Amino acid sequence: MIYGLDIETDTTENGLDPRVAAVVTVALAASGYEEVFTGPEEQLLFDVDQRLRDLEPGVIATWNGAAFDLPFIADRAAIYGLPLGLQTFPDPALAMRQTPLPGHEGAYRARWFDHGHIDAYRLYRSDVGPAVRISCSLKSIARFVGLSPIEVDRTRIHDLSNEALHAYAASDARLARVLTERRWGTASRYVDRIENHQQTQPIPA
Repeated sequence: MIYGLDIETDTTENGLDPRVAAVVTVALAASGYEEVFTGPEEQLLFDVDQRLRDLEPGVIATWNGAAFDLPFIADRAAIYGLPLGLQTFPDPALAMRQTPLPGHEGAYRARWFDHGHIDAYRLYRSDVGPAVRISCSLKSIARFVGLSPIEVDRTRIHDLSNEALHAYAASDARLARVLTERRWGTASRYVDRIENHQQTQPIPA
């Protein structure tokens, strides 16, 4: 079972910095259903954690989740002293093409309870070279393979209505899942292997 996961953060100040921006939405997408979690941040993180605890073990698919979504969630939960089933493990071998998340040095392998993790961005990144003149953003790859992502101004998430925010987050979670499923023959080799990595606990600023 593959579960797509996507987060949206508060963009009123700096939505890319977990030290100042809250998680406002988490979306989960599985085959046949989607769930969007909102509300007070501590409660929504708790609710997502409980939902993942109860789901059949599978693989959580994110897009750039190794460098953004999962360490962001871990940092925000640590602010509340909220224990999660999410475990993150730094891996210097995961090459970064962008500046790391504030407060972090790089990207992470991860698991969440009994779920593995795959960063679908890394699965598709090797396909995007000089011969393929598109970026490796989720929306660009989705359009390239014939999918229809929902587009919004990501710098103004705080201006979206609840309905639009839910639809956008669910769309991104769904795309992460579908793109992973389409390449599962290769994707299965990209699921995080964490036996030789030591867990890092986030330390909020």
